[in-house]
Amino acid sequence: MQVRNLIVLVSCQLISSTGTFSLVTLGGLIGASLSSNKALVTLPMSLTVVAGASATVPAAMLMRRVGRRAGSTLGSLIAATGMALAFLALRNGSFVLFCLGAMMLGVNVAFTQQYRFAAAESVSTEYVPRAISFVLLGAIGGAFVGKEIATRGHDWIPDIPYAGTMAVLGGMFILQALLLQTLKEPGMPAEHDTTVADRSLREIVTRPVFLMAVMGGVVGYGVMTLIMTATPLSMHINHGYSIEETSSVIRAHVLAMYIPSLLSGFLIERLGVARMMFAGACGLLVTSVIGMQGHALLHYWWALVLLGIGWNFLYVGGTTMLTYTYTPAERFRAQAFNEFLVFGMSAASSLLAGTVMYYFGWLTLMWLPVPVLIGFATALVLVRKDPALRRKRMADQKL
Repeated sequence: MQVRNLIVLVSCQLISSTGTFSLVTLGGLIGASLSSNKALVTLPMSLTVVAGASATVPAAMLMRRVGRRAGSTLGSLIAATGMALAFLALRNGSFVLFCLGAMMLGVNVAFTQQYRFAAAESVSTEYVPRAISFVLLGAIGGAFVGKEIATRGHDWIPDIPYAGTMAVLGGMFILQALLLQTLKEPGMPAEHDTTVADRSLREIVTRPVFLMAVMGGVVGYGVMTLIMTATPLSMHINHGYSIEETSSVIRAHVLAMYIPSLLSGFLIERLGVARMMFAGACGLLVTSVIGMQGHALLHYWWALVLLGIGWNFLYVGGTTMLTYTYTPAERFRAQAFNEFLVFGMSAASSLLAGTVMYYFGWLTLMWLPVPVLIGFATALVLVRKDPALRRKRMADQKL
């Protein structure tokens, strides 16, 4: 087990999460101040997700050629450049330039998502769920640091609201690039069989377990992004909650996304990955039910907390299930395919959030995920009987 790698990866996860949290909190508000078209206020956040989705395949393929360390470092430098552009956008009042900076942050997100795979490759097979969960814990620190930077950075540079936030984030991404220089290239665990013939991508992605693993990420990220992106608009713009109250709800959501990582890896080992993903889908269903009840602060708080927990179970579970479906030679193609679909759906959900909120409102947005979640939960019950998952459970019992 490469402990140093896990420490470096969790630290870099903290920095990336700080940037993402700050943009989630401020993106719509800055968009509203820079754009005259209120239907486009979530465009910066949407472009962040679109850029992340578009960069998933190039990021995975680049890491295949140059390694995890060099590829991740490039992602950090791109994010630092993006924050410099965001700073200039705020100084010059340019909505277009701010969108470009947000897109560059999104490219870094694609590289950051590879951290969990690097962690899985740094440990033996039986510790993969815990390694994935551990790296995601870095986002807890990002929730605290991001909130402080987002709320306190408003006045750090006189007459240019939030420009100080962008400057600090740029410095943090430079630090991230430096930290990554200490990352040791992870090797595949010895337990993996490297003698299995390399399959075509079509053969890999048509397996039921692979499809359910991908759908776990697609559904989890899609529903989470849809509701999370819409929440600041509903709270602050439509219902008059302060930026501090809105930020506190988002912070609680982000904490709920990652604190379960303290237990989710262990629970997957004990209960099975399909059961954990089923619990995650149920959590997202309850989120919609609570969101339909009204606009009180507690409605938002509980809905966003359950949204975070449900996402964690689906995301960690889906990533763990994905590692059961490919050989070492196939991993970059399989991971790239998964990341593209997951973050493509996240991008679509982010774009959909602003449109639905503008034309239909919060209640309609709460209803949208319900049929998808019911269908996904039903499919999970069926896939639990798949021979691939049975073999994995039997192998784990022998360890």
